[in-house]
Amino acid sequence: MANLWSGRFEKGMDKIVEEFNASIFFDKRLYDCDIAGSIAHVTMLCEQGIVSKADKEKIVETLKEIKTEIQNGTITFDVHDEDIHMAVEGILIKRLGETGKRLHTARSRNDQVAVDTRLYAKREIVEIIEVLKYMEHVLLEKAEKYNNQIMVGFTHMQHAQPVTVGFHLMAYFQMFKRDIERFIQCYERTDYNPLGSCALAGTTIPIDRHRTAELLGFKNVTENAMDSVSDRDYVLEILSNASICMMHISRFAEEFVYWNSQEFSYISIDDSFCTGSSIMPQKKNPDMAELLRGKTGRIYGNLMQLLTVMKGTPLAYNKDFQEDKESLFDTVDTLKKSIVIFAKMIEKTEFRMEIMKKHLDKGFLNATDIAEHFVKNGMPFREAHEIVGKMVKYCETTNKDFIDLTDEDLQKIDSRVNNTLLPDLTMEGCVNGRVSYGGTAPKEVLRQIEAGKTWLGGVENEL
Repeated sequence: MANLWSGRFEKGMDKIVEEFNASIFFDKRLYDCDIAGSIAHVTMLCEQGIVSKADKEKIVETLKEIKTEIQNGTITFDVHDEDIHMAVEGILIKRLGETGKRLHTARSRNDQVAVDTRLYAKREIVEIIEVLKYMEHVLLEKAEKYNNQIMVGFTHMQHAQPVTVGFHLMAYFQMFKRDIERFIQCYERTDYNPLGSCALAGTTIPIDRHRTAELLGFKNVTENAMDSVSDRDYVLEILSNASICMMHISRFAEEFVYWNSQEFSYISIDDSFCTGSSIMPQKKNPDMAELLRGKTGRIYGNLMQLLTVMKGTPLAYNKDFQEDKESLFDTVDTLKKSIVIFAKMIEKTEFRMEIMKKHLDKGFLNATDIAEHFVKNGMPFREAHEIVGKMVKYCETTNKDFIDLTDEDLQKIDSRVNNTLLPDLTMEGCVNGRVSYGGTAPKEVLRQIEAGKTWLGGVENEL
C-alpha cells in the first residue's frame, strides 16, 4: 500500500532512505497512547457532528481490536509502516476503507505525535515518582535504624566532624525529595493536550479541543498551535530531571564503592548486588554501584543529544523531533531500573559499626566542638579557631590526642586554656550537642525522619 501522504509524489522512497526515515521500530511502544488519542479524537468528532455515530463506532471498535492484536503479537511491523501513527491508521483504513479515512480529520501527524508523547510522558513520570517513593521509604527505614550510630563526616574527603549514619542517609532523602518535587512539577507542565493543533495553525473544522483533553485526562489544552507541535520542553525536562536524579544516585553509589573497599570496610553489600573476579577468587566487587555511576553518563548523553537536536530547529515541526523518542525511552527505562536496583541494594546493605567507630579516633573530629565551646564562653570565634588550630598542631607534634593534653600542655599553647574549659570531647557528646535545626543530633535527625514521613505521606495523593 502507498504511503498515506504520497499523493503528490511520483516516486517512492529509496530503500535506504525509507529505512533511515522509519521510526516504527522504536516508536511502536507508543501504540496504546496513539490508539487512545485516536479514540478520543473520533469521539469528539462524532459529538461535534463531523463524523457519524455509525462511523465513529466502527472506528473505535476496530481501533480496540488493533490494540489487542498488537498486545498479543498478532500484528507486527516492518519498515514500510514508517511510524506507529501511520501503521495504526493504515491498518484501520485497510479494514474499514472510506470509514477509516475519516479518522484523520482535523489533526496532523504533528499534533498526533505530540499528544502520544505527552500521554506516554505523563504515565512514565508517575511511575518514576512511584519508584522514587520506594527509595525514600528505604532511606527513612535505614535512617531510623542507624539514627544513634556515629560515623565520620567528611569534607574534601578529609575527616571533618562526627555525624550519625541516620543523618548521612537523610541527606540523600532530601536529594530524592527534590527529585520527586521536580517530576511532580514536570507532570503539571506536561498535562496539556496538544491534539487539534493540527500541522501548526489549527483548523477551520469546528472541533472541541477541551473535550478531547477531558477524554484523555489532560487538565487543559495548549494555548498556541505552533508551539504545541514544536514543543519538546517537557521531554527535555524529563531528561534534565533524570540527569539530576542519576547524579544523586551516582554520588551515593560512589560512596558505596569506597565504603566497600578494604581501606574503609564501612559496609557489607549483599552478595546479590556484587560480582566476582574471573581470575582473583577472593574478590567481591561492588559492580552494581559502579554500573549505576556509569549509567549516569548515558542519561547525561541523552539530555545533551536532545538539547543539541532542538537548538537549531525553527518553528514549527521538523523531522529532527523524531530523535526525541529513543532518548526519552532509554532515559525512562534506565532511570526506573537504576532507582529500584539502588533502593534494593541500600535495603540489603548493613553498616559495619565496629569498623566505623575505629575511624572516629583519627582526624581530630571534635576540634570544631572545642572552638564553639570557647565561643560560648565569650571568646571571639577567630581567636578560638586559632587556638584550636594550635592545639591540633601540638597534638600532631607530640603524638597526642585532645583528651591526652594536660593543663601544662594547654598552657604552652595558650595561657587562657586549661582542661576545665574544654567541653565533652566524646563523639557522643559532640553529636548530641548539634541540636540546631537540620543538625546531626539524634533527636534532631528523628525530627527530620518524622518530617520526611509526613511529607512522603502527603505525596502519596499528589498525582
